[in-house]
Amino acid sequence: MCNPRSARRSRSAVVTDWARIVLRVIPLPRAWLLTSALLVGCATGLVAAVVTTVLVKASIRPDLVVALVVGVPSSVGMLTILLSGRRWLTTVGAFIVAMAPGWLGTLVLIQVVSGG
Repeated sequence: MCNPRSARRSRSAVVTDWARIVLRVIPLPRAWLLTSALLVGCATGLVAAVVTTVLVKASIRPDLVVALVVGVPSSVGMLTILLSGRRWLTTVGAFIVAMAPGWLGTLVLIQVVSGG
């Protein structure tokens, strides 16, 4: 037979289990704040691409540019999101991740318009 003491868990043990679960989740900010960070990050990526294109005159291999433009913000942003302990840090990580598509899209558009 089952021992009633071992079958029943104390309230503090249940609270401790929930605390372990809560400590492992990514703290999400409000939806409007996260959406705003993504929108501003994409716009910042667009501006960064235009500024970089104007300032850098050297010819660089396209595969290296794509790797840098997509890889660096995506990896830094995802690490920031995964290791964040605060909601504002998750927002910063989302901002950094959102820079990559804006930057890449602008670079592709500049390449297409310039005839290359």
